[in-house]
Amino acid sequence: MRPAELYTGNGATGYEVLENLAASGALEAYHALEPLGRVGVQFAATLLLGLVVLGLLQGYSARTVRTARRSPIISLCIGLPGLLVASGLTSTGYVLIGRGVGTFFGLPLVMIGITVLLPLVALGFVAVGRTLAARVGRDGLGSGILAGSLLCSLAGFSLPLTVLVVALAGSLGIGAFVRVLLHAGTTTAPDERTIPPANKI
Repeated sequence: MRPAELYTGNGATGYEVLENLAASGALEAYHALEPLGRVGVQFAATLLLGLVVLGLLQGYSARTVRTARRSPIISLCIGLPGLLVASGLTSTGYVLIGRGVGTFFGLPLVMIGITVLLPLVALGFVAVGRTLAARVGRDGLGSGILAGSLLCSLAGFSLPLTVLVVALAGSLGIGAFVRVLLHAGTTTAPDERTIPPANKI
């Protein structure tokens, strides 16, 4: 296949494959699953994604979880617009792939949306799960991952509840992550200040 066919979608493995993926009805197939099947899929996906994200982004992910727990309302207010933007980009890319416009515009939007949404939704569940686990004396990231995965799996019994819980977790994770990025360059520890305290002068 020529390289140009990847952008124009004329090759058999270019646009046609992605068009089939867009039209394969993945959401319909997920909707057709039995409730217990959705519970298992959501538990395994949240658990695996949480472990991967916390393993790869140890510093940022841990600070995101702490920020989300410390001030969840502010994180939700900041994260809700971000969730709408990321979801809109992903949906737009998905529609572009399925409408014959080509993969050149649609695929990057889908990839960007998925790259942003999935890890931050997982961090939102970890933050909520850690808060719940702390109520029973198990305040740790491992307990947070497990409790967040259980919360996501229990929501699988109802699709509207799943959408609501995932939206809340996504808003929480996105808002907390944005706040961590905005404060990444600030100095919070006293030892990092350029001017010494008055009692040391």
